[in-house]
Amino acid sequence: MGKPLATEDIDQEKLNNSNALAIFGSDALSSTAYATEEILLALALIGTAALSVAIPIALAISLLVLIVAFSYRQIVRAYPQGGGVYSVSKTNLGEFAGLLGASSLIIDYILTVAVSVAAGVAAITSAFPEIFPYRIFLAIVVVFFLMWMNLRGVKSSGRVFSFPTYLFILAMFMLIGVGFFRAFSGTLPKIHSTGNLIEEPVAILGWLLLLRAFSSGCAAITGIEAVSNGIRAFKPPESSNAAKVLLRLAIFLTTIFLGITMLSYLGGILAVEKETVLSQIARAVFGETPFYLLIQISTFLILFLAANTPFADFPRVAALQAIDGYWPKQFFTMGSRLVFSNGIIMLAVVSSILLFIFQASVHTLIPLYAVGVFLGFSLSQLGMIFHWKNKGARKNAKSLLINAIGFAATFTVFGVVFFSKFNYGAWILIPVFVALMITMGKIKSHYNMVERETVAEKAPLSGFRREKLMMVALVSEFNRLAIDAGRSVMGIQPGRMKALHIASSDEEGDNVRKRWEKEFRDIPIDVIVDNFRDPIPLILKYVSEAEQDWKKSGGEKLGITIAMIVPKNRLADFLHNHTANKIVEAIKADPNNDAQISEIHIKVP
Repeated sequence: MGKPLATEDIDQEKLNNSNALAIFGSDALSSTAYATEEILLALALIGTAALSVAIPIALAISLLVLIVAFSYRQIVRAYPQGGGVYSVSKTNLGEFAGLLGASSLIIDYILTVAVSVAAGVAAITSAFPEIFPYRIFLAIVVVFFLMWMNLRGVKSSGRVFSFPTYLFILAMFMLIGVGFFRAFSGTLPKIHSTGNLIEEPVAILGWLLLLRAFSSGCAAITGIEAVSNGIRAFKPPESSNAAKVLLRLAIFLTTIFLGITMLSYLGGILAVEKETVLSQIARAVFGETPFYLLIQISTFLILFLAANTPFADFPRVAALQAIDGYWPKQFFTMGSRLVFSNGIIMLAVVSSILLFIFQASVHTLIPLYAVGVFLGFSLSQLGMIFHWKNKGARKNAKSLLINAIGFAATFTVFGVVFFSKFNYGAWILIPVFVALMITMGKIKSHYNMVERETVAEKAPLSGFRREKLMMVALVSEFNRLAIDAGRSVMGIQPGRMKALHIASSDEEGDNVRKRWEKEFRDIPIDVIVDNFRDPIPLILKYVSEAEQDWKKSGGEKLGITIAMIVPKNRLADFLHNHTANKIVEAIKADPNNDAQISEIHIKVP
């Protein structure tokens, strides 16, 4: 994965605006590769009349993109810690809304990976039909490649993935520019020029079919919220830079989406089974030339890169939820490359399973996709309305109006998307949402119960004179485990008492030191900052040196007191990282010391 990075290097791993647009904007940009096709598929019943109907639908969706973008610029400035809908909903609408928002994000990110990779495979199989039977294998390989790249670090993946994003933007502007030139010069060939046009398609279609087409095309908006979830990955000033990237993203997105839709109309291009609409447009504009292959390759790359956005965002949101106790604490643990490794791995595994179940088909995954996205949009906008009201409605009237318009638009679209897609698989999201919310609620309840538990079992140290015994209490954070460890040391009354805390930062270490010294004035505490987020080597070194110093001064034995959580329930056991157990095993196996360990077990159900 590369050389381990020190915690103090985290600012150097942050993204400039160009790289941030590539990392957080690729999801939204990539949706332009299939959004027009989804509209035309929904309108397939009316043949070539779909082309004229698709344009006003695309205009309405583009307006919605701008509304959402300006609404999310408000969130970016109000919540610089990131988290998007989860942070906004939880703070302003309460725990239930927060869990609902968190569930929508989880579903959104998993489906983003699955849909984007499946669409990328479709772009390649359009150009090379002979590899179509291997699409599932190819899709899963890509997912695990993305996992590997993200485990190497944010900055590393940003450098690698910037090129495909800007290549796609350049290729799309070239396609749209040449396409319009050929259309207005009369040299753009018509792909589907035959068929009976319907003079009044809206009346014959009925509003239900129009709404279904609109909801399908709303896939173009998915991913625009990613910037608000990953604010902390930006270089300072984080909020200002994120707002700039969001505006640029909205401009690129609407331009490319409208351009592709207009070219499908001008070229008479409809959705067909074995070739994407974008591929047909590129073939009509450039013919069988290297420029056609450039369009397909750049589309393939941006769609795969779009699947990278959740790898950058999901672990950060999961870490925020872990801090609040709604996710296992392991998701807050940073790996050696300053990324939340557990979230990255989980996302890769679950999305790969989804790709296998749905046979890497974009059209079967899309009905599930947009529902969670627009639910998140609606919750975040409603949360911001309450945010500005609490800050003073008159003073923040402009901001309140922007988010009120955003809520009205996104909630309306959520209703349209959900009901139009209900019979196409969207219904399955109801039990999924319920299951996720119940699970997160139970995880929170478990952690709350752990904090309340105070039962301690002390393993006595015997066979040594107390004045010849030195005791060291290991303190992970200042909580009841730390207090029990300190009281245990005082109860033994050794010749010397000390405490050790391995801190993740100077600030966190100072906080623990102050609280410890206030509680235990007679037990000095040593604080060591762990730059590489692996406390065990530092503890072993400390124990070995402390034991040697103690014996040189006439002491005989070093004892280590450590408190740990012991769940009775095996399922709850998964919610704890068992670092204390690993420390105990490491001390026992270390040949450089013969310290005796006193364990304090905090039993929880």
